[in-house]
Formats: sequence, C-alpha cells, structure tokens
Amino acid sequence: MSRSIAGLYAIADTRYLDPTTLPDAVRAAIDGGARIIQFRDKGDDRSARERHARALATLCHGAGVMYLINDDVALAQRVRADGVHLGGADAPLAEARAALGPHAVIGISCYNELARAQRAERGGADYVAFGSFFASRTKPQAVRADIDLLRQARALLRVPIVAIGGITPENAAPLIATGADALAAIEGVFAQADVRAAAAAYARLFR
Repeated sequence: MSRSIAGLYAIADTRYLDPTTLPDAVRAAIDGGARIIQFRDKGDDRSARERHARALATLCHGAGVMYLINDDVALAQRVRADGVHLGGADAPLAEARAALGPHAVIGISCYNELARAQRAERGGADYVAFGSFFASRTKPQAVRADIDLLRQARALLRVPIVAIGGITPENAAPLIATGADALAAIEGVFAQADVRAAAAAYARLFR
C-alpha cells in the first residue's frame, strides 16, 4: 500500500450508500482510480458500523489502497485501518497518535483556518484538509475556503493538502494547479449512477 496522500480520496458515507451495495460501490471507486477510501458512518448502529468498517478494511487492504476511518479512533484501531480523519470536535491529534501509533495516518480538517493547519503539522498530522471550496449538499452550512487560502497553505506547509467540498471533475483543475495533492469527494463519486466512471473522471485529473 502506498503511504502517499494523493489523487482521488473517496469518502464512503453511509448516507449515500445502502449497506448491501457498500462494498461493491467502494470496489467500483477503487477500480476507477480512488487511491484513498475513508469510511464515514454517522448512524447510531454501532454493531453495523463496525461490521461495515471491517469489510471495507479487508477490501481496501486487498486492493492496496489506503483506508481511513472518519472520527472514530477506537474503531480505526479495532479494524486495523491505516488511520483516521479528525474534525474539530473529534479526539485531539495527540490522543489519536498515542492510540494508533507512529505509523498510522492521521488527517485533520482545517476548514478555512491556515493557523489550524500549521498547528496540525507541528503536532504530527500526516495531512490537512481544507474546504468547503464549493457549495456542498453534504454539508450545506460548511464554512467556505478559497483558492488564495490553498495557495498560502501550499507555500507554508510541507504535509499533503486535501481539498474538499462540492468538488467535481469540472471545477477541480484549479485546485490541483494551486497545490491540492488530493481531492476528497462523496456525492461526486458515490451518488452517481456509475461509480467507477465517476471515480475515473477525478483520477484522470492527476495524470
């Protein structure tokens, strides 16, 4: 498995994926070129969440792609995910690192806050994420980040940068040109009729 944070970062959110189609959809995204899969489940069924998380861990590791868990450090540890992605209300970075160890991949949501990203880098984050760069139905109230922030971040940070929020294959090129190493997408991949083709449209932008 490559440790690099680059290319299409597909977020498998259970709000868009029926449990019966979850593995097939994730496999299609990988076949289309996704290099990172994040499992995101905000539901209340903890048993189902763990069952799905384990199934995706097996799938992703078998395919050689990075597999991260959204928010839940303990779940990431139990299913042997490659790491975790943490938002502003989640476990502190130092706590996640202590639980998951030095080789885990830990990403931090930084919204539109460059100072937060700098603190995350100093604290040992493996990547930072900025956004929302465009209007997003997934998080319609999300703060907006702009391309100038991305330009500043690229000049100041050494860790990889992930761009997120309303990103489509049609509007993504300036983000990559300005310094985004990876593009995170939920609806743009998993809410499409042909998940593989949708993933491939993003992946082509990095070639």
